[in-house]
Amino acid sequence: MTASSRALLEDLFRAAVADAHPATCLQPHLPAPPSSGRLLILAAGKAAGSMAEVAERHYLDERGLPTSRIGGLAVTRHGYGRPTRRVRVVEAGHPVPDAAGLAATLETLAMADAAGAGDLVLVLISGGASANWIAPAASLSLQEKQAVTRALLASGASIVEINAVRKHLSRIKGGRLAEHAYPARVVAVGISDVPGDDPAVIGSGPTVPDPTTLSDARAIVARYGLDLPRLVTRALADPANETPTPADPVFAATSFALAVRPADVFRTVEQAVRARGYDCIVLGTAIEGEARDVAIAHARLARDLRGQGCRAVILSGGELTVTLRGKGRGGPNQEYALALAVALAGASGIAALAGDTDGTDGGGGQAEDPAGAFIDDTTLARAGRLGLDPAAFLNDNNSTEFFEKLGDILTPGPTLTNVNDFRAILVDSP
Repeated sequence: MTASSRALLEDLFRAAVADAHPATCLQPHLPAPPSSGRLLILAAGKAAGSMAEVAERHYLDERGLPTSRIGGLAVTRHGYGRPTRRVRVVEAGHPVPDAAGLAATLETLAMADAAGAGDLVLVLISGGASANWIAPAASLSLQEKQAVTRALLASGASIVEINAVRKHLSRIKGGRLAEHAYPARVVAVGISDVPGDDPAVIGSGPTVPDPTTLSDARAIVARYGLDLPRLVTRALADPANETPTPADPVFAATSFALAVRPADVFRTVEQAVRARGYDCIVLGTAIEGEARDVAIAHARLARDLRGQGCRAVILSGGELTVTLRGKGRGGPNQEYALALAVALAGASGIAALAGDTDGTDGGGGQAEDPAGAFIDDTTLARAGRLGLDPAAFLNDNNSTEFFEKLGDILTPGPTLTNVNDFRAILVDSP
């Protein structure tokens, strides 16, 4: 990849991240503080620390709320903490929940239980909240919830399907946080990381009614042939684990607003592309499907544009999935990039970046995990000189090692936000 191509793609990725950062988008959506009661800030997800930091600064420094009237707890991924004054930040496991997340979630529920009718509970939700807020349904252990999470992540299920199951095995997801906070007023503000921007899916919808049912959850388990612990199967048949519906009075004093959506971010990036003199083709911000299948379709489009002599950037977002068949390391964005390189077969004048705006794509739950990867028309040739077989790495779901050996891993570190996948294919003169 030429230095200029890689720099352009990195600039577009950074523009997306900056537009989605809470410092840019959150403040206009923050409600007025309560007239006399306390403000309780409860946050979860990869942007939880930065959202709490922005909200705290707004209320303490700009609205002059006394420190005695503000408190709360934010739970975020390891490495994503931020310095705060009144809202304690806890770093916990993602994508597989851990004991730190469990303890912090139980404390979160206790805080919500203590909220009174004159208090305002401000819930700040971002992608990753489903793993950070972990409160297993009665009779389930943390280990059993971890087993469910691993099985779902490896199955190829969509985020909507994954969260439908998780909501029915939880005491905080699927509207149950609103139950705990009742009768306090609950205002939720979210950063969307899901196709369709459905509040019931973002962070597994802890403050909104759940349109899915136990029956839906069981059907998803059956569809993917998941082998789950016996107690989990029993919990999915227990009527006590049905989530609250829109008719439930706990939602009478709740509201939900989106601070930023993937579509907002891609409009900003599209402007940046056109400012550089390229045509821009936005395929959508809610693309789902198997990463390698989507890559093949995108490669075909890129080759067609190159054949027409176009100078363009193809943008797409959403949440791709990977059905694990091998034993390698990787994530949907890296697998997409590897499959894209294979499908392009060294076609000249085409380069691409695929990365997750949260700064991590697969990995082992560490802050330094890769976010994605770069490819260009030299990727396969360079791999060949190193004795690397791209197809073998793809079959083993081992995209991380492939790109590490080429030096083409994208590692921005924690971005403190999350509007999901960002993919840009640059079609230019060779």
